[in-house]
Amino acid sequence: MTRRIVEILKKGQPEETITIQGWVRTKREQKGFAFIEVNDGSSMSGLQAILNADLPDYETILKNLNTGASVEVEGILAPSPGKGQRIELQASSVKVYGDADPNTYPLQKKRHSFEFLRTIAHLRSRTNTLGAVMRVRNACATAIHKFFQDKGFIWVHTPIITANDCEGAGELFTVTNLDLNNTPKKEDKSAIDFEQDFFGRRAYLTVSGQLQAEVMAMAFQNVYTFGPTFRAENSNTSRHLAEFWMVEPEMAFCDIVGDRDLAEEFLKYIFKYVLETCPEDMEFFNKRIDNSVLATADNIINNEFERISYTEAIDLLVKSNKKFEFPVEWGLDLQSEHERYLAEELFKKPVIVTDYPVGIKAFYMRLNDDNKTVAAMDVLAPKIGEIIGGSQREERLDVLETRMKDLDIPPEELWWYLDLRRYGTVPHAGFGLGFERVVQFMTGMANIRDVIPFPRAPLSAEF
Repeated sequence: MTRRIVEILKKGQPEETITIQGWVRTKREQKGFAFIEVNDGSSMSGLQAILNADLPDYETILKNLNTGASVEVEGILAPSPGKGQRIELQASSVKVYGDADPNTYPLQKKRHSFEFLRTIAHLRSRTNTLGAVMRVRNACATAIHKFFQDKGFIWVHTPIITANDCEGAGELFTVTNLDLNNTPKKEDKSAIDFEQDFFGRRAYLTVSGQLQAEVMAMAFQNVYTFGPTFRAENSNTSRHLAEFWMVEPEMAFCDIVGDRDLAEEFLKYIFKYVLETCPEDMEFFNKRIDNSVLATADNIINNEFERISYTEAIDLLVKSNKKFEFPVEWGLDLQSEHERYLAEELFKKPVIVTDYPVGIKAFYMRLNDDNKTVAAMDVLAPKIGEIIGGSQREERLDVLETRMKDLDIPPEELWWYLDLRRYGTVPHAGFGLGFERVVQFMTGMANIRDVIPFPRAPLSAEF
């Protein structure tokens, strides 16, 4: 029976007969013997297999056992005299499924730049770093589902194709079935006639599932989304992707206090889960990528998050006398440098900022009694700044209609959203977490394109 290498390294005992399948990482030969390291992606470490020259077809097999070749090795486990390994596999049979030409296989035993690895995204997950990233990503996704499922939340699948711009930023990808070489025009020829398109109106790839999650929360109370979202933002930075995954819980009968408390509990949970599930990978990131990875995780898990208002944050930034690139003034949004100062330098731990000015936040956020601020909250973390953004939603129909009117949002476009306030409205709140952003934060990886298998960015849609 074939076993995963991670299990063998933990629990395998001498004299056990086992079979492994995987890919050759390294090969070295001594007189009458060959040593190969086989890795199946289940752990950072591979298992060393020793081939004796007495094996049938030894020379033929050896010729095809190059780095990158796929193999099946059967044999008996034995104690390993080598440093840093407990057991090894004494091979009794070896089957090569597919060889790899050493003259053309791009992943040889040397360090490759992440920029180069992005050009071979179909192979880069076989490297130590990207393999560790994907295992951490998997553990983080598992933790997210486990956290919400254990609390009785329902996972809802919100649409990828939508007619609404939830964030109001206008950075949307249009979805169309029209012939782009011969688009139908309106009668006055002023614009494309999207009434002739597949959906009978203009449609987009979603930027957020929040509005639809609110619909579901009005029936199931506590729900969450976890799926792909899209931004047509022409940004070539180390923190932006055109396609990324978002986690968005939505809770009925919940206010801003419950929202921020859940956000803190949520972040602590997923960091703790990943540390417990992927200790070898996290140690690797701490040693090879960023030596503050484990300290950052500890800071998240073992500190009570600071809570301040936006107004208090502005006062603290002004009193710091620190020279910032962007101005600090009540009414302006906090920039990454401001957020990082608060979390990294001032409080030295995560900070939750609430009650932002109404003029810089979305229409759906609940207006506070001062009529100047909304019940919004951002979780700021050291080294990254904002990692979670959320709010209590505006549940009062008249206030929401006024907000939409002030922002020139046609009510007929969101008639169904307004209906939620007509029929059984309740206080409710939620937040959003960019999944790749948190994986990047956890691992210390410098570029967000290296924490998703196939990154989508301006002028980049390969693989």
